[in-house]
Amino acid sequence: MSSATATASIATAELRMMLRNRTVALSALLVPLAFGAFLLFTNGASAGGVLAGIQIIGMVGMGVYVSATTTLAARRQTLFLKRLRGGAVSDPSILTGLLAPVVVVSLAQLAIVLGVLAAQEPPVHAWLLIVAVLLAEAMFVGLALATAGFSTSPEHAQYTTLPLFFLTLGTAIWFQLTGVDDLIAVKRLLPGGGLMELIVLAWNGGDLGLLPWLLLPSVGWAVLGVLAAVRFFRWEPRR
Repeated sequence: MSSATATASIATAELRMMLRNRTVALSALLVPLAFGAFLLFTNGASAGGVLAGIQIIGMVGMGVYVSATTTLAARRQTLFLKRLRGGAVSDPSILTGLLAPVVVVSLAQLAIVLGVLAAQEPPVHAWLLIVAVLLAEAMFVGLALATAGFSTSPEHAQYTTLPLFFLTLGTAIWFQLTGVDDLIAVKRLLPGGGLMELIVLAWNGGDLGLLPWLLLPSVGWAVLGVLAAVRFFRWEPRR
């Protein structure tokens, strides 16, 4: 069996398990979409890039970070990860197969919500918005792998994900309330801060000369998430 075939098989099986588990299906499918739709209907298109930024960070945080951490903790607790690793499939293929469904679902949710927003007010730099979305997905996937290393069970994962999720979303809301006029360097360095400003720039337009200052912290958090995942992720149950 090729690596691509093995990854596809794991992803298909994981998607079935996700849909059968009401709790996971609710947290991964309905809650992020409801969050994005609520913001859209309560703010309207006038909020533009700021609204898109909070939608992206909040929806990916819930749909990918929390859901992926919970899924990985559950699969490890039932020794499913250990059994998969005992076969011929490589570690990257296993993780890709397990995480691909939540990422694909998240991208589909964002396409729906941002599509509605774009129909009323299209982004100025659509290509940059795509870059920002991919950065958000990469950052939260890496952080999910790292956080799963500290989560002893899927129930425990509901708590271990809270600090970083609220810090990231809180930074985005802080940016929404105060803009670039207050402690902008601090905002850009915090998780979600540079990403939020990047999304606003992509949607509303502005000085593209700021891109290096916005991309570096955003890429940095994505890389940090991956490095932390390599260091802290565990394949067998934690005691």
